[in-house]
Amino acid sequence: AAEIVSQLVQRDAGVTVVMTKSATQFVGPLTFQTLTRRRCFSDQFDVDAISDPTHITLTDKAELVLLAPATADLLAKAAHGIADEMLTALLLAVDCPVLVAPAMNQRMWEHPATKANVKTLEDRGYRFVDPQKGFLACGHYAKGRLAEPADILEAVKAILK
Repeated sequence: AAEIVSQLVQRDAGVTVVMTKSATQFVGPLTFQTLTRRRCFSDQFDVDAISDPTHITLTDKAELVLLAPATADLLAKAAHGIADEMLTALLLAVDCPVLVAPAMNQRMWEHPATKANVKTLEDRGYRFVDPQKGFLACGHYAKGRLAEPADILEAVKAILK
């Protein structure tokens, strides 16, 4: 994700990162703030956002929302309209294209619930860059690895044409 953000910024894209609380356990918001030179958001109840519903303000300016990596949990919440974090609330308010780059264990990717959630999101117009085969966080070599940054960037470029 950091590489994708870095590549977008190098191409003069204005990137604002919104993280789930779980994502902040893997990569710190400071990493993304440094790469983008913008505030990184994760708390929808941030005191600074009380007078400005940030998840709405961010969607007003967005040309594209990229979910990378998108976990099985995030796909499920998006498919069912659950808005329990800033990112999932933002997804209910967004009216620009959404590009999803999933990453998860192969069994999770192949699970009927995940397949149904992907179909629901595709039916709503979400676009996907499918995961690839590779070494996963669990140590297995299987399909579920985040697509290569170059492939994700190519999909972003195609959508923004």
